[in-house]
Amino acid sequence: MEINPVIFWNIVLTLIIAPAFWTFRTLMSEVKRIDILLNRTREDYATRKEMRDDMKVVVDALHRVEDKLDRVLQKE
Repeated sequence: MEINPVIFWNIVLTLIIAPAFWTFRTLMSEVKRIDILLNRTREDYATRKEMRDDMKVVVDALHRVEDKLDRVLQKE
């Protein structure tokens, strides 16, 4: 039985090229997903000023707690 060049070419296309296209499509969808996640990360990123303001609020709250503890310990 001889293998016709057309049949051979169809086998090559089916076994090599088709999985390559499937892999390429899968990789491109993953790149698109990562791009979307990167854009969301950029939108949700906190600036230095926002971080500084939030840290100031936390430090002020800790100072108030410290002052209350000092008053309680001084009464004893």
